[in-house]
Amino acid sequence: MTPRDGSDAHDSRWSDLDRPPLGAAGLRRSLVRGDGLWSSVEVVPRTGSTNTDLVERAVAGSAQEGAVLIAEEQSAARGRLDRRWSAPPRSGLFFSLLVKPGEHEVPVARWGWLPLLTGVAVASALSATAGVDTALKWPNDLLVTVDGEERKAAGILAEGSGAGGVVIGVGLNVSLRADELPVPTAGSLALAGAKVLDREPLLRAVLRSFERWYLEWCAAEGDPGLSRLQEAYAAGCATLGRSVRAILPGDRELVGEAVAVDGDGRLVILSADGGREAVGAGDIVHLRPA
Repeated sequence: MTPRDGSDAHDSRWSDLDRPPLGAAGLRRSLVRGDGLWSSVEVVPRTGSTNTDLVERAVAGSAQEGAVLIAEEQSAARGRLDRRWSAPPRSGLFFSLLVKPGEHEVPVARWGWLPLLTGVAVASALSATAGVDTALKWPNDLLVTVDGEERKAAGILAEGSGAGGVVIGVGLNVSLRADELPVPTAGSLALAGAKVLDREPLLRAVLRSFERWYLEWCAAEGDPGLSRLQEAYAAGCATLGRSVRAILPGDRELVGEAVAVDGDGRLVILSADGGREAVGAGDIVHLRPA
C-alpha cells in the first residue's frame, strides 16, 4: 500500500494493514482553522522524540502556538523523570503540541495545570469516542481497566520551550496486544475493549477536546475553578480517596490518603497523624482501591 503521508513505500513496516498510517492532509483539513488553536499538523514516519523535536523548533522560532507534531514511531520517547519507553510502529498516538499560555495572559504560576488539563482532555475524548472507561492517575497518567485491573494506557509530559512556550507530549497505546506490552502494568485501548481503534478519529477527538479545554482555561486566565478544570480533574482522578505512597524528591516517602487536588494542581495527602501535605512533584503508588 502507499503511505498517505508520503513516507517510503518500500518500508516493510508499512505492510501491517491492521495499523494503517495516519493521513496528515485529512487531519490538517479537519483541525486547522483560522479561528481555532491548531496552526499546523505534521506527521512523520519516525523520530527520536516528538517533544525534543518540537522544543527545538519552538526555541528556534520555527513553530508557533498550535503546532502539532505526530510520529508513527519513536525511538527515544521519554516520560517523566526521563524514563524511556517504546511501542511498535503505528500502534498508538505519539504526538506533541505547542502552547503559549503567556500570550493569553495566563500567569506562569498556573501553567502547572497544563498536564492535568491534557489528562482531562484526553480522558473525556476517549470516553466519548472510543466508549472506554478511563481514569486519571495524578499527575500525568491515564488508566484503563484490563481484566479487572487498572493499567496505564497513556502518559503526558510537559516541557518548557523558552519564549513563553510549553510543549506537551502524549503517548497513548491504542492497538497494542498483550504480547507487545512493554511491562505487565501497561494497557491499551484494544485490551480495554474500546469500540473505536481507528487512530484518526481518536486523534481528532483528543485535539478538539484539548482545544476546548485550553481556550476555556485561557479565557479564565488559568483559573482552575472558574474554568471548571479543577472540578473535572477531581471527578476523573482515580488517585483521590485512596491510600498512596508518594516518592518525593530527595528519596523522601510520604504515605497517607490522597484527599484533594488543590488550586495549584498539587496532590494533598492526609497522613496517619492528621497532617496534610501538598505534593507538587513525585511518583505516586496506589496502595488500595478507591
